Amino acid sequence: MEQSKSRMQMIKSLLEALVLAWLATGVLLLLLALLLWKLNLKEGQISVGITVTYLLSCFVGGWFLGRKSLKRRFLFGLLAGVCYFVLLLAVSMIARPGGLPQVREILTTLALCAGGGMAGGMVS
Repeated sequence: MEQSKSRMQMIKSLLEALVLAWLATGVLLLLLALLLWKLNLKEGQISVGITVTYLLSCFVGGWFLGRKSLKRRFLFGLLAGVCYFVLLLAVSMIARPGGLPQVREILTTLALCAGGGMAGGMVS
């Protein structure tokens, strides 16, 4: 019974971490849009901004989930980053059916999300 309760608490914490990561994404993308509007950023700069957004958002989610767990914080941070990536991929597939990026881009984004989440878990 207690293990089931603990598992439910961890799932709840994971969902909270994902919501927090998506809120961070929204704020960072708004900031990036403001910078694009004010500074006329080039495509390469926007790409760097999106990469930083992925990293920081997953870092925040991993940090939050790492704070909630008592052991193996880096693994829970990694879990937060991978779950963020899965949701990001699902939203991309829904928004652009049949227009998925290349496998190389997908794997790079997965590595960024997983790494950012794991770093957040380790720092927590």
